[in-house]
Amino acid sequence: MQHRFERISIQTPRHRIVGVATLASDGYRSRLSDLLNAPERDFIPLTDATVTELDGDHEVSRHEFIAVHRQHVVFAVPLGAVAEPARGAVV
Repeated sequence: MQHRFERISIQTPRHRIVGVATLASDGYRSRLSDLLNAPERDFIPLTDATVTELDGDHEVSRHEFIAVHRQHVVFAVPLGAVAEPARGAVV
């Protein structure tokens, strides 16, 4: 299956998470909404992620990989396509 990589922003009640999602090139699972609504998947995997706290001092942390539980997502928006990750990167 061919893949493409999309930078997305996810907001939870306490955090804003921006990272790269792996999506299908076309067809089923090629849209962010498909990733968010996939019944067989409870977590949304993201690579090259930054997490910003929404309250307090707005601390930012960076992670090579993070998995966000779908139930915590308040909203998500695509931010645009990104080039293929470097070899050895987790996707």
